[in-house]
Amino acid sequence: MTVRVRFAPSPTGYLHIGGARTALYNWMFARKHGGQFILRIEDTDQKRAVKGAVQALMDALRWLGLDWDEGPGVGGPYGPYIQSERAELYRQWAGWLLDHDHAYKCYCTADELKARRAAQKAARSDQGYDRRCRYLTPEERAARERDGLPYTIRFKAPIEGVTVIHDVIRGEITVPNSQIADAVLLKSDGLPTYHLANVVDDHFMGITHILRADEWINSAPLHINLYAAFGWENPVYAHLPLVLNPSGRGKLSKRAQAFDDHGHQVLVKVEEFRDAGYLPQAVNNFLANVGWSFGDDREKFPIEEAIPRFRLEDINPAPTRLPYDKLDWLNGQWIQDMEPLELAQALKPFLDRQGHEVGAEALLAVAPSLRVRLKKLTDADDFLRFLWDDEGNTGVITAERLAHNKLPSDAALRSLQAARDFIATVQPFDLDTLAAGLTTIGEAHTTNGKAGPFLGVLRLAVTRQDVSPPVFESIVALGRERALGRLDSAIALWHK
Repeated sequence: MTVRVRFAPSPTGYLHIGGARTALYNWMFARKHGGQFILRIEDTDQKRAVKGAVQALMDALRWLGLDWDEGPGVGGPYGPYIQSERAELYRQWAGWLLDHDHAYKCYCTADELKARRAAQKAARSDQGYDRRCRYLTPEERAARERDGLPYTIRFKAPIEGVTVIHDVIRGEITVPNSQIADAVLLKSDGLPTYHLANVVDDHFMGITHILRADEWINSAPLHINLYAAFGWENPVYAHLPLVLNPSGRGKLSKRAQAFDDHGHQVLVKVEEFRDAGYLPQAVNNFLANVGWSFGDDREKFPIEEAIPRFRLEDINPAPTRLPYDKLDWLNGQWIQDMEPLELAQALKPFLDRQGHEVGAEALLAVAPSLRVRLKKLTDADDFLRFLWDDEGNTGVITAERLAHNKLPSDAALRSLQAARDFIATVQPFDLDTLAAGLTTIGEAHTTNGKAGPFLGVLRLAVTRQDVSPPVFESIVALGRERALGRLDSAIALWHK
């Protein structure tokens, strides 16, 4: 059997981080078994559809690296992959259910249904549909047809016995059929509900395994009975554990903001994680750990290494919180592993977005030292401010601050002048040459003959920041002329 799985979001907004975990597990399962990962857009509820949401969903999946084998933008043999373009297929199979006595027309209006629910609530009885139209006589049905009354098509659910959900993660779940409602399958406007479209599409797209959030467990009995009514084979079910709000109180909803134990708002959209400076490989690593374990007490791993180990049976069904602090640690670890060019290329869009013009060569110069300093790519803003802020902290840089107990004020001035003269003429203007020459200058001017105190003073003079990359990398990144300008300003402090 060729494994075929699908991720089927509704275009109601952004890609929620819990949805991203569902997509990731589907993708990993397909890749492990050499199968196909299908993207399907479930937009039958047109009232909730948001303009631009499909593109946003696809952009988020692409950022995560979750490529789909079939779906929008890719095509495939079972398209179209947007449900609103498949309406005729759903009407055909709703009609088939009617013709084979597995469904019936319901003529109840929205106001009638509302009034009955209110009465049921007042009587503290079950508030589901009372199956009134299921038991209409042929004469009553014919009369409604003659009057041209609008209708929905409802499934004729079994009333006796039980339905068993065979779930790979949770084992067998038994549900009394008396709890299964006669759900609406086709609305009066001719568009399907989620239940009909979902089952028809999964069948005709050849879906073999359904990995979805556990909030859909309640829908599984209805879907299983729909498969039985059609005479189709059920796919394998695996309902994934609930992702909780970081506070641990309730699920991480896509319709409300999430807050941690301290009342701080946390990220829930994939695009928020991207814009906050997290790497896609770190986010995937983080999500893979939510309900599943790589083993060997290993928390950091490339997703490619996790794929061969991934088994549905190993997913923990218990609800779990997203450990956001662990994501920061993971992201920092992934940044440390980046090559300097890779890190420079990743940083450039963030700086461009903020309007900071920093050349590629400057970023490449500081990238090696930034790797161990950043938790998120956005953290670079504070470290690199000296590259675009020529004013910097000049107001708080004084001649007194540009001295050290091992480098008295007059020695600090002489050493900075010597450094200025050296930087003005040194060839080549590169890291190794600067390091050798400036270290020698520092050793000649400090009272203990060690360059460290001087290099700290020099770094403050050229970057005007208390926290910045190392001095040699900072000078290379600034370039000769700008570094000389910073030193001239520092030297001038002694003449005020």
